[in-house]
Amino acid sequence: MPINILMPALSPTMTEGNVANWLKNEGDSISPGDLLCEIETDKATMEVESVDEGILGKIIIPTGTENVEVNTVIGIILEEGEEASDLGLGKSTEGKKNEHSEKQLNQEKIAIPSELETTNNNIENNTVERIFASPLAKRMAKQANLELANISGSGPSGRIVKQDIERAISDNLTLQTLDVTKPEHIDDHDVPVLEYSNAQYRDTKISNMRKVIASRLQESKQQVPHFYLTIDCEVDELLKTRKELNLLSENYNLSVNDFVIRACALALRKVPECNASWVNGGVYRQYSTIDISVAVSIEDGLITPVIKNADNLGLENISKTISNLAKRAREKPMGLSPDEYQGGSFSISNLGMFGIKEFKAIINPPQAMILAVGEASQRPIVKDGALAVATVMSCSLSVDHRVVDGATAANFLEVLKNLIEEPLTMLL
Repeated sequence: MPINILMPALSPTMTEGNVANWLKNEGDSISPGDLLCEIETDKATMEVESVDEGILGKIIIPTGTENVEVNTVIGIILEEGEEASDLGLGKSTEGKKNEHSEKQLNQEKIAIPSELETTNNNIENNTVERIFASPLAKRMAKQANLELANISGSGPSGRIVKQDIERAISDNLTLQTLDVTKPEHIDDHDVPVLEYSNAQYRDTKISNMRKVIASRLQESKQQVPHFYLTIDCEVDELLKTRKELNLLSENYNLSVNDFVIRACALALRKVPECNASWVNGGVYRQYSTIDISVAVSIEDGLITPVIKNADNLGLENISKTISNLAKRAREKPMGLSPDEYQGGSFSISNLGMFGIKEFKAIINPPQAMILAVGEASQRPIVKDGALAVATVMSCSLSVDHRVVDGATAANFLEVLKNLIEEPLTMLL
């Protein structure tokens, strides 16, 4: 009998995904292990393998369809001897796509917020006109201070969807801040380029990953009570030790960041109160393992591969692990599995290689801390009452005050500074 291909749950928190690309066409033979399609989640684009054998009889959800719920049928495999006509599918692929949207509509609870209720033209009946909108559209409209009653819906049955809100926001910005002086024209790639007050711009549709990054960081900045501590570390001894260790072997090339990761892991072991996160419901969680998330820049945004049990790894293993994770994180499609970039109890973001002297990072919830590492540069210092020159690196710690207090965070930075300035202690 026909076998349904379901939208997979590629991570524990995944509720929906996008069908980025079908790698097989209708009528193609399928064997176990064959790649069927690419699914875009909130963090990555991953390939889905077949576990069955047969013929791809029907693609239900076509390439480019967004927000497909987990366990939705996206395609059908026919077994030996079965024909496409046996499926009894009279609707086209586009029809199935619309059916998917209708299904979403039926599953959503339609609410009538009191502030959005409007009276019908028939005053005698005193009826209320319902405003059909998806929960996401309602939330976006509220954040942008938009009246749903003034927005036309383009979804099924006139429902207001995300794209309608985005269009309304764009229209409002245009009316409020821009003076149109030149007509719209189209460039070679058929992308609208509008000129306003002698300025040009192009709207680019963001990836699913960028949407999630924007949402999570906005939530973090709004909901998490950040405070910041900065400490300067002299790294001349660290640079000397790094150079000597790299000369000992051709099997590794230690970086300053490898030492920082090792130092953070050991500092968390000595100050375990900082190895924690906030849990809703008035609870904070202290972890027994030290898993360090390291920010890696990729084409679509930012991802944080996790070095697990980092306090039990030497510098060589840390260097090889993060190099491997970072390399695969930049591969297309995404080369990391969800368990390699989810979780973590502490984060590090290093912009020193870009010449950034100092910055403050936004906490990656539910973690309680993130360390922002700046450039190691020569600066004047006072040592033993005399002016001298040292290579100094500024480290700024962003802290969730619900979990960690100022004195505890300061203790962590003091331990970190001692480890960085006495690098041989990391080798013990």
